[in-house]
Formats: sequence, C-alpha cells, structure tokens
Amino acid sequence: MHITLGSTPEDTLAAFTARAAADPAVAGLVLSGSQVHEGMPTRHSDYDLHVILRDGQACELAGLDRFRSAHLDLVVIELAEFRTRGMPGRPDHFARYSYVHAEVLLDRLDGTVARILDKKRRLGADEAREAAAGRLDAYVNQVYRSLKSYRDDRPGPGHLDAAETVPHALEVLFALHRRVRPYNKYLRWELERQPLGDPRWSAERLLPVLRSILGDGDPATQRALFTGIERAARDAGHGEVLDSWGTDLDLLRRP
Repeated sequence: MHITLGSTPEDTLAAFTARAAADPAVAGLVLSGSQVHEGMPTRHSDYDLHVILRDGQACELAGLDRFRSAHLDLVVIELAEFRTRGMPGRPDHFARYSYVHAEVLLDRLDGTVARILDKKRRLGADEAREAAAGRLDAYVNQVYRSLKSYRDDRPGPGHLDAAETVPHALEVLFALHRRVRPYNKYLRWELERQPLGDPRWSAERLLPVLRSILGDGDPATQRALFTGIERAARDAGHGEVLDSWGTDLDLLRRP
C-alpha cells in the first residue's frame, strides 16, 4: 500500500490521518515520539503514529505496519495487542515510555483507547514495587561487581561493570516514583519538567554523576550514588532487598 508524502511532515500527517479516520476499521489514532515532548522536535523530526484497528476486521492499512519515512513512522496494530504492548513480560516492553506522553488523535470506542493509554502512562503500585525491588537487587549486584574489580586492581572490567549500573539505577529511581524510565533522549526533559523530588535527582546533579560513572567508573562517585539510592530505597520500604546482601554492602559504603 502506498503513502503519498506531502511537502512537509505536517502535510503528510494530516493527509494520512484523514485517510485513516475515513476507514471504519480504524478504532483510534495515537501520536507519540518527539512531537509530544514540548521543545524536543527538530527539523529532522517525523511523526510517530499508532493506528489502532478494531479486532478481527480486515483493513488495508494493516499492511503499513512499520512503515517509515522522513515524515511518518507508523505502528499499525489491533486493539487487543495495543492493550498489552509495552507492558511487563512483553517482548516489546521497551516501548512503554513511548506512551507516557502520547496524545489521542482519534478514539471511536467511547474513550477506550484513552483509558488503555492511561494505564501505560504510570506504573501500578504493585508493578512499581516489584520493578523497584528487582532493579535494586540488580543495581547492587552490578555495583558490587564493579567495586570488587577496582579493589583487586582490575580497572578495565570495573569500568565496564560501572557503566552497566547506570540503567539499573535509573530504573530504580523512576520505579520508586511509579514512573516509567524515559528513553535517554528524554531523561533531562523528564527531570526538568517532572522532578523526582529529592534535589539529588535533579538534572543538574544527577546527570553529571551518571556521566562520570560512564566516563571512568570512578569508585567514589559510584559509592556516592549508591548512598543516595540506598536511602531512597529504604525510605520506600525496600530494606529487605538491601539487607539480603549482608556485609557485602560494606564495600559499597566504604569512603
């Protein structure tokens, strides 16, 4: 199936959404990506659009799933798949953040598309607690591995392990606030517009710490970050996860 590109991405989006809205098999249209993050689009930005089809209904637009151009990036899925896309346990769980600030352009199901989208925007209470605990354990494990290597005069593997602590640390911090960890592109945007509360997690303080750990794995910087995360995790009721490490935590706390 062919898509005619307009002279601008906006023209292409307008033409395509009008075409999709005219098809009764289309249940909803959802816009995501940089265009829904104020201040983030550039002259290179396209429009990321989800086309949600009614379950079990034939639609020629289905053939456009994964269509990509300089103007338009499409995901075309049935409603049943949209319900679970990006959710825990799914192979496409990485897509969760794309829905956090997404905008509904069309909802033919009396708000159903919007309600599904709202469930993706934040972590549920049980989901957040489980995610924070699991990622906290992984974070401690990775910091411990890194600092053991530095202790044993093996800075190479220590640095590599330090770099791997960063994704776990971010997952913990956002899960503690029932937030979906943003893509790195939007990390500063999120921290500036929706702060995580504690001044230690502001963009001005947290991002230089993460860059330092990624840059050289500095053990002192790792320990400083761990100290803050340990305190936040204990305040949120995750002391049991930390205490399961016993005296191994001494290596992470030592000045």
